[in-house]
Amino acid sequence: MSKKLSEMTLEELWALFPIVLTEHDERWALYYEEEAAELKKLLPSAVVNHVGSTAIKGIWAKPTIDILVEVGGNLPAAAAVLKSNGWTEMSRDDRRISLNKGYTENGFAEKVFHLHLRYAGDNDEIFFRDYLNAHTEIAKEYEELKLSLWKRFEHDRDGYTAAKGAFVAKITALKK
Repeated sequence: MSKKLSEMTLEELWALFPIVLTEHDERWALYYEEEAAELKKLLPSAVVNHVGSTAIKGIWAKPTIDILVEVGGNLPAAAAVLKSNGWTEMSRDDRRISLNKGYTENGFAEKVFHLHLRYAGDNDEIFFRDYLNAHTEIAKEYEELKLSLWKRFEHDRDGYTAAKGAFVAKITALKK
């Protein structure tokens, strides 16, 4: 009998859910649209956006659909609605809650989602997505960075994210 995800160490989780990058897949947009329709039913006043690398045309990405959900009201209440509808809370602080769907005791499901629950206006990811979609040469630089980090951080999601941080910060600083 396998362990429940909630009983696994971080190292066990990273081994079960390694960083995997794949060529851009047009189905990612469809997966997002399907899930966004469900989210809008659960949180009708929320603003829902497809963000992350799967929302950037033509680049390699982890086949995990990142969804940014902005709410104007009670963040914990919105998270409670999501959790009662199949989402698993990954982390929480005063301003942000992360949830996921598609992680199983046997590895990734066919469709995997990360949901970034935020207060309205906390949305630099939208600028980043739009900037890279408008500047394909910068998107390719980001892709090259991700590919160069892939194997080194295959079992270290935090390290992978941190290693991309300076690039992301440089682009989002252009918004200011």
